[in-house]
Amino acid sequence: MKLTEARIDSALHQLEAQAIPENHPATVQLGELFGEHTFFLDAGGLTIIEPVPVQADGAADGMGRVVKLARWGDESRKNLTPHEPEYTDIVVALDRAA
Repeated sequence: MKLTEARIDSALHQLEAQAIPENHPATVQLGELFGEHTFFLDAGGLTIIEPVPVQADGAADGMGRVVKLARWGDESRKNLTPHEPEYTDIVVALDRAA
């Protein structure tokens, strides 16, 4: 999912990562490989945030789960190796005040 600037800021206050800007040359290729998302890079590689399904009582509304899409290919962190999406236990509040 594509995140608004406010949601990106909120996520970055909770994660040790950096968002790849929409105008970055790699964004087009990443979109072709993984779909339309806001992409993040961290020490482990490439991730996205997917919405957490909302419960009947409204729980999880505005929450997102971190999904790993690619690992760094080597220690230089210049190449990413894609893999099957891995849903993590990391959940962030997307509508949290920064």
